[in-house]
Amino acid sequence: MQLSVVVPLFNEVESLPELLLWIRKVVDPMGVEYEVIMIDDGSNDDSWGVVEDLSGKNNMVRGIKFRRNYGKSAALFCGFEAAQGDVVITMDADLQDSPDEIPELMRMINEDGYDLVSGWKKKRYDPLGKTIPSKLFNRTARYVSGIKLHDFNCGLKAYKKEVVKSIEVYGEMHRYIPILASQSGFNKITEKVVQHQERKYGVTKFGIERFIKGFLDLLSVTFISKFGKRPMHLFGGLGTIMFFIGFVAAAYLGGHKLYCVYNGISSPLVTTSPYFYISMLGMILGAQLFLAGFLAELISRNGADRNSYKIAKKI
Repeated sequence: MQLSVVVPLFNEVESLPELLLWIRKVVDPMGVEYEVIMIDDGSNDDSWGVVEDLSGKNNMVRGIKFRRNYGKSAALFCGFEAAQGDVVITMDADLQDSPDEIPELMRMINEDGYDLVSGWKKKRYDPLGKTIPSKLFNRTARYVSGIKLHDFNCGLKAYKKEVVKSIEVYGEMHRYIPILASQSGFNKITEKVVQHQERKYGVTKFGIERFIKGFLDLLSVTFISKFGKRPMHLFGGLGTIMFFIGFVAAAYLGGHKLYCVYNGISSPLVTTSPYFYISMLGMILGAQLFLAGFLAELISRNGADRNSYKIAKKI
């Protein structure tokens, strides 16, 4: 099979027939074998009934239904597992992503040789409360990851099959799929300016809490990518530095007190100085960080995936 279109959805009963009609209008003339996988993320409207109806009338439509709402990352993970196409394209079900982009996205994967092409909604029809935080997070993600994309969270993306079969999307990590792909060794990543549509039906499913989750997930993916298999390098390094600074400060205070006593100079007790307690705190925190790194290293070394590596080819 040449193409899989993965569509996660939640309460999109009105848009699904129109979306499938649009996809068929674009893809059928291309003459490729394709499938459309719709993942119902626990909708509480009749979205699944529509998916069943569409599947019955169109043999290229497949459906997956969750018993409850797990989130977009879970829907994409199951969609990626089920996808059979050599090229996998994801898009949202709310008609804000345009299926007209499919031919060019597929060409960029097949002919230009990219591993991942991410859509860039350069002109957006979203409120400022959504676009301004989005720009902030995208800028932060670019700085942390080194991947020069303007819109990490765009739902319209194209992948080589090997990419979606090699990454694990969990939590809220769908926002950082390009980073996950890069960590797995797929570095031919680019972006394409795509058309963004105004929402036609329903309301947005994302609230302000997504920005908090997005920031925390960015920290998680950064930590895992850099220190997931060597936590001692982070915690042990920080702990050693803090312990050393605290020890030097305490030694200085003790040495100064001994100097004053030896030379008969009046000086207050060491314990009356706030710097004494700061130095003790530094030593205690340093020891705790070092111990945390040591324990994390033991857990990492005994993990089942400690020698799990992504192998591109064998001869």
